[in-house]
Amino acid sequence: MLSRRDFLAGVGIAGVSAFTGRATPMLATAAQPRTPVNFKVPANVCDCHTHIIGDTRKFPFADPRPYTPEPASVAEMRSLHRALHTPRVVIIQPSFYGTDNSCMLDAIKQLGPGARGIAAIGDNTSHAELDQMHRGGIRGIRIRIDAMGSDPAVLRQQFKAAVDRIADRDWHVELVTTQLSQIEAIREQVMASAVPVSIDLGSQAALGAHQPGFGAFLSLIRAGKTYVNVSGPYGVAKQEPEYPDVAPTVKALIAANPQRITWGTNWPHVSRLAGRKVTEITPGLPVDDGLDFNRFASWTSDAAQRKLILVENPARLYRF
Repeated sequence: MLSRRDFLAGVGIAGVSAFTGRATPMLATAAQPRTPVNFKVPANVCDCHTHIIGDTRKFPFADPRPYTPEPASVAEMRSLHRALHTPRVVIIQPSFYGTDNSCMLDAIKQLGPGARGIAAIGDNTSHAELDQMHRGGIRGIRIRIDAMGSDPAVLRQQFKAAVDRIADRDWHVELVTTQLSQIEAIREQVMASAVPVSIDLGSQAALGAHQPGFGAFLSLIRAGKTYVNVSGPYGVAKQEPEYPDVAPTVKALIAANPQRITWGTNWPHVSRLAGRKVTEITPGLPVDDGLDFNRFASWTSDAAQRKLILVENPARLYRF
């Protein structure tokens, strides 16, 4: 079965409208769960990977940017988390806002003490601005090493620079990559890091636990030197809706060290369609987050492990 991402990439905008029931060019609401949660959700669960996409008149997108998404509001996020029984949330700065974190900070302010954020910063971001971000709920910075190539010296330099920027704060560095070779290149630096490190699961999940570099990745998790966020399996799975190609990898990560696993929806499920102009609005994916949440729960061993991953680990990492 084609994944949602493959399907949408193949059919284009007209097919997206038919698949989602959305009328082009009208903007629709962001995806909401269709399947009820089927397990007992512990108190204070945190969705550790989300985005808010605000009104462009107030929060304009970066120029240049990789694509243009549909809006996804704070009200829609609240609806999502009511359905999933997840009162805490981490909002991640998306690439289409660049280093302007104002939309995310505004959302955290609206959501209150149950919200945290991961920012993108530039070389010119001042110490005072970092202080202000901390007061606004930011608890880490996001570094896209997937865009830095394969030169180990460059990767190590950029990682060191990120750690140095936040060394005096209760923050962590979140690394974004789809190449486990990049993690191997900075493994020793991560092992010695003075600040916590988190790594996105990335699009390597469906390649399995025997892929090159996965052992080094697991060694960091076993040693407690990095967290890994498991979010959005729909983006890499080729066999829906059970995700049998992704499940073994996720289970291997959990088995390595459940104290270093976090979970997220990746809502509102932004997408990129091949051949579209950057300025054209790309419809989001019609993901059923209720179904995906239930699937993740089935990959854990018991209620105690679910509480660890969904509540205790995020509380430690994001300083709730």
